[in-house]
Amino acid sequence: MQTIINTQVPDFKVQAYHNNGFKTVSKNDLKGKWSIFFFYPADFTFVCPTELGDMADKYADFQKLGVEVYGVSTDTHFTHKAWHDASETIKKIKYPMLADPTFQLTRAFGVHIEEEGLAYRGTFLVNPEGKIVLAEVQDNGIGRNADELFRKTQAAQYIAANPGEVCPAKWTPGKSTLKPGLDLVGKI
Repeated sequence: MQTIINTQVPDFKVQAYHNNGFKTVSKNDLKGKWSIFFFYPADFTFVCPTELGDMADKYADFQKLGVEVYGVSTDTHFTHKAWHDASETIKKIKYPMLADPTFQLTRAFGVHIEEEGLAYRGTFLVNPEGKIVLAEVQDNGIGRNADELFRKTQAAQYIAANPGEVCPAKWTPGKSTLKPGLDLVGKI
């Protein structure tokens, strides 16, 4: 297996349901800003609305950090609209819901389940240069936590702005960071 950390997001162009309409989203939309790709198996399922609703509740906080969130499944943009219209939880979503029925994104990010035509629960943070700096993939029965993703996003932004520093476990803004060096070896 190969890691995708520090690789460029590939070129893509997909349809999305966003703000009560359809639009095209491409790699060009990522330029110069932080982005999260939040893959989930399918619309009209069970764990997925709990996660997407959790992200919807945290979306304004991500926006304050200058981060765009993209929910992605292999459903069509029409299915995203139908789910949005049918579910009170999904109606809360303000971020774009990307449609990947041709598996362009799920395959590129390594979360495609070939035999099912669905995605694993994959979370990817992309920096303003288009590089993937965080990648997490888990089995579909395990839901994610937007608060933890938010903390990791803050840490990634901090180390991007402060070269030479790293964030220890459970770091939050205002807490001490570390400056790797010989003087720390064996001291932590």
